[in-house]
Amino acid sequence: MKHILALDQGTTSSRSIVYNERLEVVASAQKEFTQHFPLPGRVEHDALEIWESVLSTAREAISRAGITPSSIAAVGITNQRETVVVWDRKTGEQVHRAIVWQDRRTSEAMSAFREAGREQLVQHRTGLLLDPYFSASKLSWILQNIPDGQARAESGELAAGTIDSWLIWKLTGGSSHVTDVSNASRTMLMNIRTGGWDPDLLRLFNIPGSILPRISPTSGDLGTVDASHFGTAIPVRSAVGDQQSALFGQLCTRPGLVKCTYGTGCFLLAHTGTDAVASANRLLTTVAWQIGDQPLEYAVEGSVFMGGAAIQWLRDGLGIIKSAPEVNTLASGVPDSGGVYLVPAFTGLGAPYWDPDARGTILGLTRGSTSAHIARATLEGIAFQVADLVAAMEKDSGKKISVLRVDGGACASDLLMQIQSDLLGRTVERPVNIETTALGAAMLAGLGAGIWPDVDALSKIRSVDRRFEPTVTATNRHARLKTWKRAVKRARNWEA
Repeated sequence: MKHILALDQGTTSSRSIVYNERLEVVASAQKEFTQHFPLPGRVEHDALEIWESVLSTAREAISRAGITPSSIAAVGITNQRETVVVWDRKTGEQVHRAIVWQDRRTSEAMSAFREAGREQLVQHRTGLLLDPYFSASKLSWILQNIPDGQARAESGELAAGTIDSWLIWKLTGGSSHVTDVSNASRTMLMNIRTGGWDPDLLRLFNIPGSILPRISPTSGDLGTVDASHFGTAIPVRSAVGDQQSALFGQLCTRPGLVKCTYGTGCFLLAHTGTDAVASANRLLTTVAWQIGDQPLEYAVEGSVFMGGAAIQWLRDGLGIIKSAPEVNTLASGVPDSGGVYLVPAFTGLGAPYWDPDARGTILGLTRGSTSAHIARATLEGIAFQVADLVAAMEKDSGKKISVLRVDGGACASDLLMQIQSDLLGRTVERPVNIETTALGAAMLAGLGAGIWPDVDALSKIRSVDRRFEPTVTATNRHARLKTWKRAVKRARNWEA
């Protein structure tokens, strides 16, 4: 039997999963890595530690699976998006810690571009808005803040890329410097209609094109893993941004299907087919994937920066829970939030607000407020943000989203999913396999390796675990959403 090795490199941990031809999990391994916060608003990762965590978990997963590496037909990679690595081409060493997608250090630079009238160009070419979330300004910052960075980049001494590029470079022993269209579309440097790096945007951010990877289809030939890593050479047959991978893993492969992933952040994507649909409500247009030489496929996306990370804050910041799942027990101890509203804008607000100056806010506290009320308000704060995205997406399309497909670790919470259904007034559908990010990368790698002939052959893979239906009245829902809007208003522009 052939196997697929999926490498799922996330914001807080790296995980490797071995799948068989029926896309059943044979074995997996996971490892957390260090989060660096050098200054307020700055978030960094050690790219070498990420690489080591990926390699060690991959070896462990293969060992646990009890298979020989030669039975692995393909490697598929899915990764945290927008995070940038710059490394020395000769030594393969990073020249600065990776700057993470959550990092806000380039907020002022983005504001200056916006005031100079550059956003229309950026949005038309990339489908994105001027925000420090995306890769271009992070890459520019690194080149400007390491010794002789710009000169070293222009001379060809340095290489750069998102996490997928870094991992493929390391896996292939430096023989492949490549990214896929889904990751490239998040850099703010790729023209999403042509699928190539945009010369005008490279000039805008002062980034030499020679430092960037080749752009490849999502499913196809992205290089070959050096035999020194696993004892045999293995083809890399997919690389895909984590949210696009989850969209594929949920089999949202035709226009109108919508999913939301509840991970470190929350990400709502709707497949739009081969049309790059522009948003009038400050959502993003992004490349979903490209399979082989087929046309590019697109999605509309809304991004929430703090999803599961808000629950981690309850654990690590406030210390009111010892593990993330405990939030459900604590929050279930009260029937509602007692009038407490928590806006989890710890790293600013994403769509549809795009306010890097917003900050986390707790409102409605009284002497009767307890840790249980704060815990419940945190879950509601996550769900309120997703409700904002759904509302914006429905305004864009003019169509009601009747079913929201969900995935990601936090969607295992029945309480959070019920709150989500109540605040949306929609059905929330959770699949049996909620880890669809890695699954999507495995599916795309299998397609690239010829294990399955086409997407239709995968259609029977997905099965539903539970559907959540609304339990509150429309009056109750509208009142809570109205108060939420007031809370968001208080949180905005705090650092301005």
